[in-house]
Amino acid sequence: MRRILALLLPFLLLVTACTQGSPDPAASAPAPGASVSAPPSNSELLDSVKVEDQGAGKVPKVTFDKPLALKDIAIRRVTEGTGAVVAANQTVTIRIQRLNAETGKSDIENFTKEAGQVVPFNDQLKQNNPLVYNAFVGAKVGAFIAYGIPAQPAVPASAGNAAQDATPAAVEIYQIEAVKDEVKPLAGPTGATVTPPAGLPSVKENDKGTPVITIGDAKAPTELISQTLIEGKGQALKSSDTIMANYVGVNFAGGEIFDSSFDRGEPTTFPLTGVIKGWTQGLAGKTVGSRVLLVIPADLAYGAAGQGKAKGDLVFVVDILGIQ
Repeated sequence: MRRILALLLPFLLLVTACTQGSPDPAASAPAPGASVSAPPSNSELLDSVKVEDQGAGKVPKVTFDKPLALKDIAIRRVTEGTGAVVAANQTVTIRIQRLNAETGKSDIENFTKEAGQVVPFNDQLKQNNPLVYNAFVGAKVGAFIAYGIPAQPAVPASAGNAAQDATPAAVEIYQIEAVKDEVKPLAGPTGATVTPPAGLPSVKENDKGTPVITIGDAKAPTELISQTLIEGKGQALKSSDTIMANYVGVNFAGGEIFDSSFDRGEPTTFPLTGVIKGWTQGLAGKTVGSRVLLVIPADLAYGAAGQGKAKGDLVFVVDILGIQ
């Protein structure tokens, strides 16, 4: 899932076991309370990792023996925290820092950003990545958790998937910033129907209730178009919110579908700070319950190179079902 996400912080990719252009791993969630086996934590590989909290809005000081040998995935609670305990079926706000395991240099973080990463710790996550799930559920707010990732070889391009460069071994540091009960999404958009102006791609539902986008005679966008099709009466979105949504995306040229949460049968949860600019700019200010048509020029999407099957100008229909 989440192939629409551009430059999303690494944590969400890890916990969903999904990267852009990868095969869809979305499997049916286990029954509540079902046992899911987790691989070994290999926590001893991270014994040298130390984290010093520098306060809110500041990147923590992280030290470890360099180079850190990571022959396998490893996870370890470095500090326990002192706040509320993370429980199953809650959402967790997480701050993230990634460091090169050989040099100790940091290349990405959100400790200094406006908002952290919000992740639902539900049965789907328990199924997809029980190792991460078990490390967080039972930990306390304020805890630091280290995640070790071995070096990855380069992956050549294949049908529908972009090539991936080799990546060095990394240590990712997560801090639990806050927890709250998970918000249940709406079943679908609800509100007043809005008639869009002429000249836009058209949207109709098929017999399954899935939006079908037809490009027709619409002209390629020169700027972002964000057109409400159904106006919900819920809370307005901020650009820093993490939202739950169903969506379908097609290439403007040819109208080919390249991604659809409707096909997977469940909404997607993602931060508006971690998606393509056309989504962040086009959805900010829209209300929960709305259905929105986004016509996005390439420079606000994935650029000229595209991402997987998403090429050039893009068109999305997004149903905004909740805010986490």
